[in-house]
Amino acid sequence: MVDTVGGWTALVEAAYPASDAATWDNVGLQVGDPTWPVERVLVALDVTSAVLDEAAENSHTLIVAHHPLLFRPLSRLTPSTASGKLALNAASRRIAVTAAHTNLDVAADGAGTSVPIGDVLELTERRPLVVAAPRTAGRVKLVTFVPNEALEAVIDALADAGAGRIGDYERCSFRVVGTGTFTPAGDAHPYTGAVGQANEVAEYRLEMEVPRCDVAHVLIALEEAHPYEEAAYDLVPLVDVTPRGIGLVGSLPTPTPLGDIAEQLRLRLPAPHLRFCGDPSRLMSTVACVGGAGDSHIDDAINAGADVYITGDLRHHVTLDAQEMELSLIDAGHHATEVAAMPAFADRLVHWRSLQGLAAPVIVSRIPTVPWR
Repeated sequence: MVDTVGGWTALVEAAYPASDAATWDNVGLQVGDPTWPVERVLVALDVTSAVLDEAAENSHTLIVAHHPLLFRPLSRLTPSTASGKLALNAASRRIAVTAAHTNLDVAADGAGTSVPIGDVLELTERRPLVVAAPRTAGRVKLVTFVPNEALEAVIDALADAGAGRIGDYERCSFRVVGTGTFTPAGDAHPYTGAVGQANEVAEYRLEMEVPRCDVAHVLIALEEAHPYEEAAYDLVPLVDVTPRGIGLVGSLPTPTPLGDIAEQLRLRLPAPHLRFCGDPSRLMSTVACVGGAGDSHIDDAINAGADVYITGDLRHHVTLDAQEMELSLIDAGHHATEVAAMPAFADRLVHWRSLQGLAAPVIVSRIPTVPWR
């Protein structure tokens, strides 16, 4: 089966739901036709002309970008704007572009954009800086009731349709024996029991998790495999309570001077344009960080008890205010604080690829998109 743009955008949505994105954000498919074939997936922080040239080196490439190519509605699609020029360039070369932006920032799967900063500093006791509300999970629980002699056949059919896959495990289910009651009426043709009489039958209550995107296929499989004339079932929404949110707060292994922290980030992130605000000899214990442009979260860092806050794109006046509040700052740059997360993002897409039955290789763009020299 040939991978398609639609199949891959569905994969990204399953891994990083658009409902997790900020209300001002624009994520998902931005350029391309869902029916286009995909032979390669290119993960990139930004979409630039150089990245499009890289994508064009192989036919049928889908770019999965962190920063959306199209942020705001376009009044016209012409090369008179940067986004219009790039979108036309991509479309004319049949390069599809989709984006996972703030929905990736809040990811709890180790691919969130703030994770590399925490890894470089070996932060412990990590927690989100701004905790996101629990969300409806991308899965539901199917509950149905099956006679013993049909149980294994029903499980097989549901599993083949996509139910019962949890992580690296397949055909996962829970079953418990109970008693079903029913009274067939009218023109019913019961599998067991008599019309017009109250009947009891030993049944298994069967539970299996189902990805929301597979619910329709699973229900068809249930109807075909279940021996009853009317198969009873419930679909129970699940809630994802995994801690997630914007940024990270954590503790350093040992109190460390601000200057030493800045040097670690400069060398290991790497962050060649790093600057910091505060006494370089002052010892830091608690670190807050947000990948990208994070000066809107300075108050959150103060409220979290951070000694130092690491992010990018810090403005003059908010920096002065933080200094008055005795919060040290490290501006490691927008690019450096996010691009380090792209390899982990690609790895997670590879993991989800196997779950979604897709096959296109996933690579990380080799094009640097930092504009500063």
